[in-house]
Amino acid sequence: MSWEFPRLVKFVSPYKGTLLLALSLMLGESALSLASPWLAGRFTESLLSDSAHVIYSYRQILLIWLVVLAVQGLFRFGNSYLIGNTGESMLSQLRVRIYDHLQALPLDYFHNRKRGEVLTILTNDADIISDFVIGTLLGMLPQLLTLFGALFFIYMVDPVFALLIGTLVPVFFLVTKILGRNIRSITRAMIDGYAATFSIVEENLQLLPIIKSFNREAIESKRFREGNSHLLNLTSRYLRIQSMLSPLTYFMASAAILLLLWMGSARVETGQMSIDQLVSLLLYGMLLTRPVSGLADVYGRVQRARSAAERLVELLAIEVEETDSGKAILPKVKGEIEFSNVEFCYAERNLILQGLNLKIYAGETLAIIGKNGAGKSTLAYLLQRFADPQGGKITVDGTDISTVNLSSLRNQIGVVSQQVLLLNGSVRENILFGRHGANEQAIEDAAMAARAIEFINELPQGFDTIIGDQGVKLSGGQKQRLALARALLKDAPVLVLDEATAMFDPEGEKGFIEECHDMLHQRTVILITHRPASLALADRVLKLEDGRIRCEGI
Repeated sequence: MSWEFPRLVKFVSPYKGTLLLALSLMLGESALSLASPWLAGRFTESLLSDSAHVIYSYRQILLIWLVVLAVQGLFRFGNSYLIGNTGESMLSQLRVRIYDHLQALPLDYFHNRKRGEVLTILTNDADIISDFVIGTLLGMLPQLLTLFGALFFIYMVDPVFALLIGTLVPVFFLVTKILGRNIRSITRAMIDGYAATFSIVEENLQLLPIIKSFNREAIESKRFREGNSHLLNLTSRYLRIQSMLSPLTYFMASAAILLLLWMGSARVETGQMSIDQLVSLLLYGMLLTRPVSGLADVYGRVQRARSAAERLVELLAIEVEETDSGKAILPKVKGEIEFSNVEFCYAERNLILQGLNLKIYAGETLAIIGKNGAGKSTLAYLLQRFADPQGGKITVDGTDISTVNLSSLRNQIGVVSQQVLLLNGSVRENILFGRHGANEQAIEDAAMAARAIEFINELPQGFDTIIGDQGVKLSGGQKQRLALARALLKDAPVLVLDEATAMFDPEGEKGFIEECHDMLHQRTVILITHRPASLALADRVLKLEDGRIRCEGI
């Protein structure tokens, strides 16, 4: 994807005022730096000329010079503070923007990518862009001011020298581009390599119990070292080229200045130039080397930021999940659900549901059985509109769910999935995830209804106990009961239990079934299960096979 300057600049829009002030200070500092060579010339003139022919004495010039340096220092202080503070604020805001976009993307986006690669955009790429905008892009204008300002004053001293230097400057940048022609591909490979290495770490930390169980520590360590070594090699190649550009252009510019100094000395000998003019010319020439070498360094940074910006632009160009903000709010439903001739397949797979017709009555507990891969969990996936079917429609209380506000639909569906996802927080925080702001009594009632209150009371800090990453400190059955309590706290009229008792022991499952009849009859329940004992909860049992409801009962 092509990279355009405006795509990067728009990320700084909330801070235009502050950045303009910082830029003004930078330009002021650069302008004052142009005064030093001129003052040096006047200082030399005051020493070499008759005091009657000079406007200021060398003492006055030194005093003026001191004031200029003090103001320049104040400008630099103000600029450093503004740039640093604004840079961190911009990085923070950029991360929020990326996070919000990631959160709004459809689940299919994450199914095709490693989480580590996605997180790299939020961390490494965002940092590169922020650093470039604040540390590099903003500094280009002062460097250009110094460049053209120095050329202007050299022209005032000697037009021939200025024209000669002006001719050499494009040559310096041409050399820079030739030497740095491979930076673009290297920086993109660096960013991709960082993402791949970060993905290995993120994935292996999740799989650490399995890695230890299968004694794969050495294998995974080798895989990480290889990825890290590849990244180090790319970084070294980038630094080798980047480190060469600025010193080389600085040397070329300095050599050119020495050549001009040699030519200027010859003019002094013939009386065509005064000593004070030669001193000013020398200092302006030395001042010129800074922006020339600095702009050469910018070239490599531009290529690196360009690669990061391309990835970010690609991400932000992906359409977010449809918010349906302009659609009707789905009112409180009774819970009658109907799948009418629904067809659906995941990307690059055959049809899972083929003309599915299914009606679930309000207040009914319907059990759906079938072999793995038959599409049972897909029904819950489509009901929440994590994806839309390729054919047919789904209605709730006769309303097509594709025509209503997405949040108002999901607010009325509670789900307990076989793969339990939990926060690394307290028991209370995990249950509260079901309904933010619920009171303590509601939390305890939900825990009691899910038969979780017994094990919670036995935990060291009860509801305040931290359960670890993905509930690692709990057993499988305890995690599932916690997820059930979370769903019950939501108090949605539709409840999907996808293998919700898979981790229960037989006694726990029996107790759950005995206590759940009263709780479940208040809502529409879709019970996806393989366990015969759970079928006792169902009013009807349907079998899903080959993408259709084939028969009723077992």
